[in-house]
Amino acid sequence: MPHPTQVVALLKAQRIQHARLYNADQGMLIALAKTGIRVMVSIPNEELLGIGQSNSTAANWVSRNIVAHYPATNITSISVGSDVLTTLPNAAPVLVNAIKFVHSALVASHLDKQIKVSSPISSSIILDSFPPSQAFFNRSWNPVLVPLLNFLQSTDSFLMLNAYPYYDYRQSNGAISLDYALFKPLAPNKEAVDANTLVHYTNVFDAIVDATYSAMAFLNFTNIPVIVTETGWPSKGDSNEPDATLENANTYNSNLIRHVMNKTGTPKNPGVAVSTYIYELYNEDMKPGPLSEKHWGLFEANGDPVYILRLTGSGSLLSNDTTNQTYCTAKDDADPKMLQAALDWACGPGKVDCSPLLQGKPCYEPDNVIAHATYAFNTYYHRMGKTSDACDFNGVADITTTDPSN
Repeated sequence: MPHPTQVVALLKAQRIQHARLYNADQGMLIALAKTGIRVMVSIPNEELLGIGQSNSTAANWVSRNIVAHYPATNITSISVGSDVLTTLPNAAPVLVNAIKFVHSALVASHLDKQIKVSSPISSSIILDSFPPSQAFFNRSWNPVLVPLLNFLQSTDSFLMLNAYPYYDYRQSNGAISLDYALFKPLAPNKEAVDANTLVHYTNVFDAIVDATYSAMAFLNFTNIPVIVTETGWPSKGDSNEPDATLENANTYNSNLIRHVMNKTGTPKNPGVAVSTYIYELYNEDMKPGPLSEKHWGLFEANGDPVYILRLTGSGSLLSNDTTNQTYCTAKDDADPKMLQAALDWACGPGKVDCSPLLQGKPCYEPDNVIAHATYAFNTYYHRMGKTSDACDFNGVADITTTDPSN
C-alpha cells in the first residue's frame, strides 16, 4: 500500500468524497482528518469473534478507532466484518452481538445518530434471485438475518450488500449476457422481464438490488435501504477468465458510475439512488488466488490509473488522470457543422488562442475541421484543468489517452 498521505492525496486529486476502509488503520484515519471525506471504517473478520463475545472489547475498539478520531475524521458508518455468513460462518452466531455492542459504545459516546452500524452481506445468500420479485434469503441464515434486520430497522441503518455482476455472469453458463452484466444498452427483446411484475431489467446490478429488497420484504422488512458496499470488475484474469479485461472493467465501472449518479434508482425503487462503493482503489499485486484477484483496482500502487474512466457528460466526478496523459479530441464521426460551431465557440467565447491554426502557422496543417477542432478542444480542456465536462462540446469531443499532436 502507498503511504496514507499518498492515498489521501489521490482521493483529493480525484475528488472522491466517500471511502471505505477494510480496517481501522490509524495512519489512514489521521491522514483523512479535516479532508471532509466521508469514511466507512471496518472491523476485520479476524477481530469479529473477540468483539462479538465481549462488550468491553467492543467499547475499547470504538474508543480507540472512532471516538479518538471523530469529528476531525468524518466517520459516517462502521461495517462489522464482511461477507461473514459466507466466508466465516463460525462467527455468524456472534455477528449481531458484535453489531449491538459496537452500537452501544456509540450510544455511550453520543455518536449513534451520526455513525451507522451494519455488516456487508454477499448477494450469494439470496436464492431464486430472478425474477427479483420472488427472491428470498437462504433460510438457514434466518436466525442471524432476522435479528440483523430488526437492528437495522430500529436504528435507521441500512443493509450493506456486496454485489458482483461479474461473478453472476461467470456462473450463469450463458444465461446472463455480457452486455446485460456491463450495463450496455439492450434491445427491448433482450431485456430481462420479471414475469410476476412485468418490470423490465436492463442490467444485472439493478436486478440484484431489487432481489435484495424482495428478500427483505419476504421477512416483512420493507423500509431498510440498501447500499452496495462492493462492486466492480477485474481488468485482467487467467486464461479461464476471458472477460476480465481492461475494456470490460472500464465499461462496467464507467456505466455503473453514470447509472448511480443519474439517480434513476432501480425498477422496484425508481428515483432512489443506490449508494455504491467501487471495489477497489488500488490493484493488489500480492493478493493470493487467481490473477483476477490482483486486478480490481482503478489505480496502480504508484497512482497511475489502470484505465481512464469514460465519464464525459456526467460531470467531473473523477478526474482519474494523475499521469496528465489525457487529451480532448474531436470525434471522427461528428457532424461537420456541429464541429465547426464548437470550434467557433472555443476560439471565441471559449477564449482559446487559435492563431496557430491560421494559414502559414505551425498548426494549420492538416487543414480540416477535425484537426483544427482537436487543437482548440484540447487547448481548452487543458486550460480548464482537464475535467470531464471541459471535453464535451455538445457531444462532438471525447477524452482519449492518445496524444493527437504530431
